Amino acid sequence: MKLPPLILASASPRRVELLKELGFKFKVEPAQAEEIQPAHFTPHEICQVNAYRKARVVAKRHPDAVVLGADTIVALGSEVFGKPRDGAEARRMLAALQAKAHHVITGICLLHLREHRQKLFAVSTTVTFRPLTTGQIQDYLASINPLDKAGAYAIQENGDAIVESVTGSYSNVVGLPLERLREELRDWGFFQP
Repeated sequence: MKLPPLILASASPRRVELLKELGFKFKVEPAQAEEIQPAHFTPHEICQVNAYRKARVVAKRHPDAVVLGADTIVALGSEVFGKPRDGAEARRMLAALQAKAHHVITGICLLHLREHRQKLFAVSTTVTFRPLTTGQIQDYLASINPLDKAGAYAIQENGDAIVESVTGSYSNVVGLPLERLREELRDWGFFQP
């Protein structure tokens, strides 16, 4: 049986690198879909809806492909942190997260339009930040570009300066929950070489 092509609907270089780790052949086609945050949705629902919206945009152009959409958010209780609009918002986000445990949630959508097949799920990882001074927050933000990162941080970029501990999938915090994604793709017939 010939497998359909796999397309990653993301412009994230981190997601591209993570998916390469699984060893699958895939194409990259960024999705131009606005991310939404309906107030009545849970954090898990928000990232799954956004993952679906991204996958759907690309799947409409490639109905014979399996399209992988993903969306990552940071949640502190019921407060959701997406990507900061500017440096001031990035500083506020890190100040709110410092010395606390929060959840990094990645929603995943696998969508094959031609076959009317879809799988939606979300994976949550608990991340605890170190206590941080204003100076430490400034230094960290100067070392990365926080504007394209949920919660204004990237664990793989100087993360040890701000992160005390991670409970759960590390790759989920980077952008794709590889352990769960490997299982789900296997169910779709994609096996690692």
